[in-house]
Amino acid sequence: MTLAPRQQDILDLARERGYVSIDELAQAFAVTPQTIRRDINQLAEQGLLRRTHGGAASEASSTQNTAYTMRAGLMRDEKQRIAEAIAAQVPDHASVFINIGTTTEAIARALLNHRGLKVITNNLHVAAQLSDKADFEVLVAGGTVRSDGGIVGQTAVDFIQQFKVDFALMGISGIDDDGSLLDFDYQEVRVSQAIIDNARQVLLAADSSKFGRNAVVRLGSIALVNQLFTDSAPSPALARLLAQHKVQLRLV
Repeated sequence: MTLAPRQQDILDLARERGYVSIDELAQAFAVTPQTIRRDINQLAEQGLLRRTHGGAASEASSTQNTAYTMRAGLMRDEKQRIAEAIAAQVPDHASVFINIGTTTEAIARALLNHRGLKVITNNLHVAAQLSDKADFEVLVAGGTVRSDGGIVGQTAVDFIQQFKVDFALMGISGIDDDGSLLDFDYQEVRVSQAIIDNARQVLLAADSSKFGRNAVVRLGSIALVNQLFTDSAPSPALARLLAQHKVQLRLV
């Protein structure tokens, strides 16, 4: 099917950026948000875009994640609000795991005003951000270093399993409506599972673009999480599961 010029431009922008919001598209094309929603709905019906809360995301492969540089720029304001809300739940002198992801890197920045934290991470960017704090103790897992600064592999799993911490501060690539937590890298998921298993409280950061996003590797169920921090309400099906498993929903 041939696309209208505006719809083609919307599709091109989404593919270039990974995510576009309805408000920015309405402003860019000088049309109403309702018009943009109709365009997005038509593109989604053709399988070209994925609708999200307040916008649309490129319909990427379920086997390959978006490039790190692109992920770092997506939903930046929402990630910052989520990060600040999670940081507010962490007391001074706590012990925390922080896993791989651009959202968890925002959480690390939000923790810089804390005192006396013990941080265990498999994210080199997190370690670099927090290592200058003289009163922080930062421990980094060994293993295979990915191009995005994540550390994976059995060595990282073995390292994580040596600890029992107060909080796991987690990011995720996707959350299915059936409550499955999804990611792209089997080795990364193994480390994240070890992190969850060895934390007393699991705080999950997931901006609204993660709802309904496909990824091929299942980490586990939303029931593993104590609190979910996000910027927009999830679908009714997922909301029911959160209530069923007593997962606290924190909207920011």
